[in-house]
Formats: sequence, C-alpha cells, structure tokens
Amino acid sequence: MSDFDDILMNGINFGRGGERKNPAEGKVKTKAKKKKYITGAHGSGSAKQKAKYREQRANRHK
Repeated sequence: MSDFDDILMNGINFGRGGERKNPAEGKVKTKAKKKKYITGAHGSGSAKQKAKYREQRANRHK
C-alpha cells in the first residue's frame, strides 16, 4: 500500500505525538494563591494591605 492510499484509508492525525504529560508536573506551588494569604489573615501587614486593595477592586463595579 502506498503512502497516499494509507492517508486515504486512515486520514491524517495532527494530534500530539508521544505520551501525554501530567499538566501539574513541573509547576511551582506557591502560597500566594492560598486563601489565608489572599485575605491577609496570616498577619503580614503588606498582605493585609494587598487584601484591602483586592477587595476594593472586586467591589468596584457592583
């Protein structure tokens, strides 16, 4: 069977070749996205100020 016939019979696969990798693998886990840091509850003054700004920004167009 020629390559042309093979393509006609099976089509062309444009998907990714090889094995699929875990999307969570290789990512850095940070504390910045955890609830207590977002709300400023862990005691840092700068975190409390950032939380205040986040709250103001969230309530801007409500």
